Amino acid sequence: MNFHWFTERVHSRVWIVSGVWWTVWLAAAGSVYAGEPIRLHPGNPHYFEFRGQPTVLITSGEHYGAVLNLDFDYLPYLDELRSHGLNLTRTFSGAYCENPTAFNIEKNTLAPYPWRLICPWKRSRVPGYFNGGNKFDLNTWDEEYFQRLRDFVAQAGKRGIVVELVLFCPFYGDEMWKLSPMNAINNINGYSMVSRTEVYALKDERLTEAQTGMVRRIVRELQNADNLFYEVCNEPYFGGVTREWQNHIIDTIVAEESSFPHRHLIAQNIANGSGVIEKPNPQVSIFNFHYAYPPDAVAQNFHLNKVIGYDETGFSGNSDTKYRGDGWAFLMAGGGLYDNLDYSFTPDYETGIASPNAPGGGSRALRCQLKVLKDFMESFDFIRMKPDPSVITSLEGDSKVRGWCLAEEGKAYAFYFRFGDRVKIKLNIPPGSYRAEWIHTLTGNVEQAGTVKHPGGEMALESPGYVDDIALRIKIQTGDDVEVK
Repeated sequence: MNFHWFTERVHSRVWIVSGVWWTVWLAAAGSVYAGEPIRLHPGNPHYFEFRGQPTVLITSGEHYGAVLNLDFDYLPYLDELRSHGLNLTRTFSGAYCENPTAFNIEKNTLAPYPWRLICPWKRSRVPGYFNGGNKFDLNTWDEEYFQRLRDFVAQAGKRGIVVELVLFCPFYGDEMWKLSPMNAINNINGYSMVSRTEVYALKDERLTEAQTGMVRRIVRELQNADNLFYEVCNEPYFGGVTREWQNHIIDTIVAEESSFPHRHLIAQNIANGSGVIEKPNPQVSIFNFHYAYPPDAVAQNFHLNKVIGYDETGFSGNSDTKYRGDGWAFLMAGGGLYDNLDYSFTPDYETGIASPNAPGGGSRALRCQLKVLKDFMESFDFIRMKPDPSVITSLEGDSKVRGWCLAEEGKAYAFYFRFGDRVKIKLNIPPGSYRAEWIHTLTGNVEQAGTVKHPGGEMALESPGYVDDIALRIKIQTGDDVEVK
């Protein structure tokens, strides 16, 4: 049993030493959040509603092994996210894991040490799992796994963090397929003997039944979680994953939840970069893209009236500036979810203070910067806003500089400018008296502010000097106007 998990369970019952009142308090605290899970906002389905509040999901989270890796203590990890106001974590179910050398990621949370993988299926008494320990029995559930999964989701919920549970992932190479409990070499059931590119293609009836059963069990276990949505499969555009198989998994979730009082959102990973979504499944509410800069995927699919997510970064070197900028650009383009892949979280440093030795980066400094982005979004009534590139009629500065705008016409405007060191802009904004504030994207400080009495036509503004990027907040003023310098 995972010692950290066991310790937390004991701590949650400290009435053993401190009295029953603490257990009662925990139960009451949990009941506050019982109810409808996170959903698309009814007033603007490009964003979420979570616990009654308009919500964008922003995080810089670990590499998806928080549940399946028994050496990962998820409590300090979740505390670290909460301390920066980040509200999302992405985790894999355990049907897929990696080896320690995969993708050149040192101390990869998704690569458990021998004997340390836990997944929905119980270990048998037969030795021979490829990465140490006994083989799995695909006909028997591991109840310890489900206890850990439930606790992880519950602990995240207590901290206001939404869990994106990724059910499956393709096998990028044979060395990864050799680690899967679904491979016949790793289970006592004798299946599956298909190749790694046929695992998610409805080619093996018994394997499909095992996958379907896993989904049903997970959905039943987490039916009362309000801080949860499901993603069908990570990067299904690799490894032979078929559309028919994805639709089967979606139908399985929907059918299993059909008798529940509430339903959970379903996400689908569409592509790396961008692309127009053809024939979207109507049961899908979140369309995720990886490495989605420039944020063209948002405009390409905005007409679907669903959340468009930038759901994985992390293969562009160790640059906080890069990942911060990607997040700002995507949300100012109209996206509703940003998930940076943060390699500073390891099984040795669950608080995220490791120096990443990986294709990407991550740091506490970056998490502080993403809190600035989240605070900036929440300083607006963003449910009433939409992307509007036409507001920026002129942009002068470095030839590389780019700008994005979210607008509630005549009332509020959120801008982000990337690259360069100073910009001059002209804006198509209705007449009125506006408060304009230039925001430092690292600190959230107001670098320059003032009231602009705009007669109509083009509003001309010039930024203060900056490094890498800057944001601009403009809001209509009511009452007496006071010039602020």
